[in-house]
Amino acid sequence: MAEKNNVNIGFEKQIWDAACVLWGHIPAAEYRKVIVGLIFLRYVSSAFNKRYKELVAEGDGFEDDRDAYTMENVFFVPEDARWEKISSSAHTEEIGIVIDNAMREIEKENTTLKNVLPKNYASPDLDKRVLGEVVDLFTNLDMENNQGNNDILGTTYQYCIQQFAAYEGVKGGEFYTPPSVVKTIVAILKPFENSRIYDPCCGSGGMFVQSSEFVKAHAGKRGVLSVYGQESNADTWKMAKMNMAIHGIDADFGAYQADTFFNDLHSTLKADFIMANPPFNLSNWGQDKLLDDLRWKYGVPPAGNANFAWIQHMIHHLAPNGKIGLVLANGALSTQISGEGEIRKKIIEDDLIEGIVAMPTQLFYSVTIPVTLWFISKNKEQKGKTLFIDARKMGHMVDRKHRDFDDVEDIQKLADTFEAFQNGTLENVKGFCAAVSTEEIAKQDYILTPGRYVGVEEQKDDGEPFEEKMTRLTSELSDMFKKSHELEDEIRKNLGAIGYEI
Repeated sequence: MAEKNNVNIGFEKQIWDAACVLWGHIPAAEYRKVIVGLIFLRYVSSAFNKRYKELVAEGDGFEDDRDAYTMENVFFVPEDARWEKISSSAHTEEIGIVIDNAMREIEKENTTLKNVLPKNYASPDLDKRVLGEVVDLFTNLDMENNQGNNDILGTTYQYCIQQFAAYEGVKGGEFYTPPSVVKTIVAILKPFENSRIYDPCCGSGGMFVQSSEFVKAHAGKRGVLSVYGQESNADTWKMAKMNMAIHGIDADFGAYQADTFFNDLHSTLKADFIMANPPFNLSNWGQDKLLDDLRWKYGVPPAGNANFAWIQHMIHHLAPNGKIGLVLANGALSTQISGEGEIRKKIIEDDLIEGIVAMPTQLFYSVTIPVTLWFISKNKEQKGKTLFIDARKMGHMVDRKHRDFDDVEDIQKLADTFEAFQNGTLENVKGFCAAVSTEEIAKQDYILTPGRYVGVEEQKDDGEPFEEKMTRLTSELSDMFKKSHELEDEIRKNLGAIGYEI
């Protein structure tokens, strides 16, 4: 089992193995639905069984009482939908029917999931022998150590997308925000009880899961947030609904999936916190049909890039004291083309940019491009100032491709730096952080790249006198030059021996 961290949840490899069993037996568009549905069933059953055992041990006879589960934010699983029934039918011809019936029973139990769960397991296109093998793999997964504090569906779904994309030679499709990025946004924004939280491109709902966990950790309750989301992809919208059900979060995602720019399902919402990871540099987003939209307070975003459309949409939905935390590709920090520089200038002059954090590469599963976290506030504690943080060297590699943040050393450090800035007690640290006035930003042509403001990290004095260091370094360089000439002569000699003169 993989070491657990913010990048993985410990059993992606087993889920990938399950996906590989399906690969080739059903159309590519269907295997994702099959896998996500089984993750959902396995997870809710595991959480239910854990709570069931606790209630039996208490001996008060409440193990069949629905309220005894929901009060602990545990999804109540009807008897015909429990994994024991599914696993016991794994090697029968009826396994597909059993799983589809389990989905229907759960939808009856939870009306918010009506027509959301996949019910394609009885399809004749799905080999029941293969399906039984996949069920066996899921039966052997240990999910009890991942209850309640992870975006299980989002993490495993994105992992499978990445793996299949690598094998198929194409880019992964749907985007997923890694937990370390989500946790950083939440730790800095600090959502509080009874606040309204909004994500206009919510994906699998990971921002809501972590916000709920933050409130629970600091206030002792999870279900005290008003959650609003929107998602344009039908399958991802369904997955977000499933994710909220798993975690006991009551969320309003609208009655259907919809494009946020063309059909704003929460048009009158003014949110206390907006957290989002919009699609990077989205082109052809429909600008020509939205030229007069009231959301473009600071200027019409260009047709070829929706970054500043997303930013202005979110600002439009902010409450008077609202805050935004969002992920953007680095280009939005400095671009001057198609009016983007002027839009950014106006937002800065309106004193909305509270902080910019440059993040390291390799935090995401499927892309390696560097990203930046933007923090926008309607009523900043430090008027006329913006905090810049260069976090590109933070985190640690968990494998050859993925970087992760430590909850204390990295995420808490960033949150503490923001808090010190907001309290007026921040001391600038060369190469890491700086509080900068709007006037200084104006002198830099309203470019928000943190490196321009935090400077270069000061090097510690190693105690070696300058003259001695230069003498040593020039001597070492002389030796390297000498060695270089020797190698050059050797190469000429070897090439000449085979008839090639230089």
